[in-house]
Amino acid sequence: MTRLSRRGFLAGSVALTGATAGCLSGGSGESGDDGSDDRSVPTASGQPLSAPVAGNPDADVTVAAYEDYACPHCKTYSQTVFPKVQENFLADGTVRYEFHDFPIPVDETVSWQAANAARKVQDAAGDAAYFTYSKRLFENQSRLGPDVYAELTDGLDVGGDAVRKAATDRTYDPTVQADRDRAVEKGLRGTPTVLVNDQPVEWQEIAYAPVRDAIQSALNG
Repeated sequence: MTRLSRRGFLAGSVALTGATAGCLSGGSGESGDDGSDDRSVPTASGQPLSAPVAGNPDADVTVAAYEDYACPHCKTYSQTVFPKVQENFLADGTVRYEFHDFPIPVDETVSWQAANAARKVQDAAGDAAYFTYSKRLFENQSRLGPDVYAELTDGLDVGGDAVRKAATDRTYDPTVQADRDRAVEKGLRGTPTVLVNDQPVEWQEIAYAPVRDAIQSALNG
């Protein structure tokens, strides 16, 4: 069961460049906060990995979502907003869509391990497999753990044991941390945060309409 981090969880509105609702970051969030830097574990070569991309990689409009796999508001976004973005803007190649890791962390273990598991899937099987696996992570958010990370690889071109090991060893921490650092540099403070052409979507609650309107505005601009 996902537990809330000491850094806190906030359901409500919080000021960013605009307004958002979701899980708040209250600390540096560096991967060593839980002592993991003292462990000597091998990391995959070629890091940091690039952001997983869906839709048209060459589109003029880029939608970038910053999420934490342990954040319940990110689950809401994944299940109620992203499918509509996918249907209305990605299927026909209208926009480029990027997923970025932003472990608050809501959960000291799950936020980092789940991101590592997903990055292993991306590294081994590509971006399409990543988005499939990402959807499964959010669908199973309440029970995430090593065995579940392995289980959710069913039908994907990557071994469950390899994904479990990448999660528990946190092999892809350099990639996940680089994404998190990028979010902090942009002044982002919560998840989910959605940027359209690098401009934050303003919303008081997780909903499709603000994202749709921001995309349409960018397309018409």
